[in-house]
Amino acid sequence: MATAPRIWVVYIKDLSGTPLKKKFGPFLMAFAVLIVGCSKDPFVNSNNGTFNDSRDNHDYKWVRIGEQVWMAENLAYLPSMSPSSSGSDSALYYYVHGYEGNSVSEAEATANYTTYGVLYNWEAAKTDCPSGWHLPSDAEWTTLKDYLGTYTGGKMKEIGTAHWFSPNTSATNESIFTALPSGGRGGFGGFTYLGDYASFWSSSANGSLGAWSRCLHYDSDGVYRNNSYHSYGFSTRCLQK
Repeated sequence: MATAPRIWVVYIKDLSGTPLKKKFGPFLMAFAVLIVGCSKDPFVNSNNGTFNDSRDNHDYKWVRIGEQVWMAENLAYLPSMSPSSSGSDSALYYYVHGYEGNSVSEAEATANYTTYGVLYNWEAAKTDCPSGWHLPSDAEWTTLKDYLGTYTGGKMKEIGTAHWFSPNTSATNESIFTALPSGGRGGFGGFTYLGDYASFWSSSANGSLGAWSRCLHYDSDGVYRNNSYHSYGFSTRCLQK
């Protein structure tokens, strides 16, 4: 987490040795006030910005929503690659929508990787957030939804129909979360519904083969809580620890 800002007390003497604090008390008070709250940590005093994932030198946007700091882009970390026909409930699997090969470099060269990032099965999503970030729990997703209030999905979706199917109901993206319709990888293989929906993993299990996820649709302004098989491939948004 970000460290608290520090306050420095400045005590200066002029050339005669007289403390300036006695001569310019109001000035030094103003100077101290200006210093309060300054920090080198960009997460302390900002509402949005970027950070770098040192594992692959990938830069990500982030946004503060209420008391939470979220990635404002889908995770794109891709240590290995599988076609949609391969999957697992327990091993780590990674997919790029529409790519059916095994080459990481080829997958990263696709337009879908650039736009939508990576689809992760649940085991991979739990382990692959950058340092200082984590996969949000079901409760943390609920905190986001409660903070945004009504029309939550609309407030989270990218505006327009460049990526979302029409009508992209109530999309305002006022949260700057910028959800994109990356579709998913089905439990029995195959990619599903690019442009239709965005599904995001939570870290919270629901039974031995299920986990809670959140889904947004092109024709709705809601955010839906689903129980999804671990072998599904969904997008991942990480939350700052």
